[in-house]
Amino acid sequence: MSNPLFSTHEQLLKDAVAAIEKRTYWSAFPEIPSGKIYGETANENGKAAFESRLHQPYPLTLPSTVGQTGSERSPYGFALEISYPKVDLDPLLKTVLAAQKQWRAADPETWAGVSLEILQRLNRRSFEMAYAVMHTTGQGFMMAFQAGGPHAQDRGLEAVAYAWTELNHVPKTAYWEKPQGKNEPLKLNKQFKVVPRGIGLVIGCSTFPTWNAYPGLFANLATGNAVIVKPHPSAILPLALTVEIARQVLAEAGFDQNIVTLVAHEPDNDTPQKLALRPEIKIVDFTGSTKNGEWLERQARQATVYTEKAGVNQVVIDSTNDFAGMVKNLAFSVSLYSGQMCTAPQNFYIPKNGVETADGHLSFDQVVQGLVDSLNKLLGDPGRAVEILGAIQSDATLDRLESARKLGKLVCDTKTVAHSQFPDAAVRTPLVVQLAASDHDYYLQECFGPIVFVIPVDTAEQALELARMTSLRCGSLTFAVYSTKESVLNAAGEIAAEAGVSLSCNLTGGVYVNQSAAFSDYHGTGANPAANASLTDSAFVANRFRIIETRIPV
Repeated sequence: MSNPLFSTHEQLLKDAVAAIEKRTYWSAFPEIPSGKIYGETANENGKAAFESRLHQPYPLTLPSTVGQTGSERSPYGFALEISYPKVDLDPLLKTVLAAQKQWRAADPETWAGVSLEILQRLNRRSFEMAYAVMHTTGQGFMMAFQAGGPHAQDRGLEAVAYAWTELNHVPKTAYWEKPQGKNEPLKLNKQFKVVPRGIGLVIGCSTFPTWNAYPGLFANLATGNAVIVKPHPSAILPLALTVEIARQVLAEAGFDQNIVTLVAHEPDNDTPQKLALRPEIKIVDFTGSTKNGEWLERQARQATVYTEKAGVNQVVIDSTNDFAGMVKNLAFSVSLYSGQMCTAPQNFYIPKNGVETADGHLSFDQVVQGLVDSLNKLLGDPGRAVEILGAIQSDATLDRLESARKLGKLVCDTKTVAHSQFPDAAVRTPLVVQLAASDHDYYLQECFGPIVFVIPVDTAEQALELARMTSLRCGSLTFAVYSTKESVLNAAGEIAAEAGVSLSCNLTGGVYVNQSAAFSDYHGTGANPAANASLTDSAFVANRFRIIETRIPV
């Protein structure tokens, strides 16, 4: 008999499986925060729910609690003053191991059904989640709603669909018969059992706490693994809400809530390192700095480690038939959430002799000025600017922004934008600095935040070679090329394949290089230093379980 939750959501799962096979546009969860979709009072209720969390302990009961922790501060200028249970790792892991046995004993239909129910309930709480994401990451409300809610939920569903597909490649039983000539054939009945790897640790990031965490969280759950969620200390609330909902669903389905738990901790302590190296941890999903990601890859040898780290994203401008559309598109790309995206473009390679356009030849300075003019036009109205830019999440980003002003020729200085609703919000426009192609020490590293380097090059060939070298050495998550020449586009495609980076060509409309759509786009390739895995493909889920075989003679 099918699991009731699986039966409830079976069509949704079938649709998701079809979507990952076709890779056309499909979304399970509406991205528009409309009252007609989510309910006329959904926004009001979500905001009230968020505000009710402030200035008090978060109502989450966890095993082995030994105190409280939490020091989140909204980038919009106020302290959240929410405290979360602080747990003792030794007894917590014993409790999770016990819960894992019950979850492991279930079947793929149950794993999928519970996972899908969690996602549906998360979707119903999308407005509350939007305010939680907005006031921990600094994203503008619309982006926080979309990226923190429906888009993250789509990524979680995508992982469930891949897990379901891979699990269904394994038959439960088989009859095996091998002929032996004149003798009786050899006959066996074979049974194949899916066995989860163990406890999964999902390490959240500060800028996209749900979007980056949900693939690992739901890939683990849908393959039968218990999950410990470890949020970034500055963005605990979105994942605490996620864990709370997951635990409610598990309990209602008759399972131990401790199949999903939360480990919150103070900034700058060694909880993540201690937890990641525990022998009980068999899977680690990480999003964050290259330093921490590489440490996990080297040290957490008892676990399968999936990392998304820093990368240097690049744009090659050779020629264009739509200069206005190009600079408008790029201006939005570098402004969105103040460039605090792992996919945001940073290095712009432009021929020093200029580029050909449909309106004639433009010099290097004219191309750069066109980008600056588009930035000024896009961000000229403060009310619109603060929604696009959001707020700077970390003081380290503000420091980096200030330091970058001194690296080269200041083409367009960063400016402070006043927020009418949040006067203490740290809102900054993008900084544009001109470097030389020889300034490797500056641009061959990720300068996270609203920082753009424009780099004059001799030829398009030199630009492509710099892009190739940078992606191979530093890693990249995105690569954009603008050219009217088939030879340049073909060369870019070859370089993208060699360097293992996704390529976008001649984007001038409403699709931006730093956006990634679930069920169609692969986020990261796992083929260069920026990430050792892709969100989401079969490889992301298939190593989270093993097959145990039993052979019985007939």
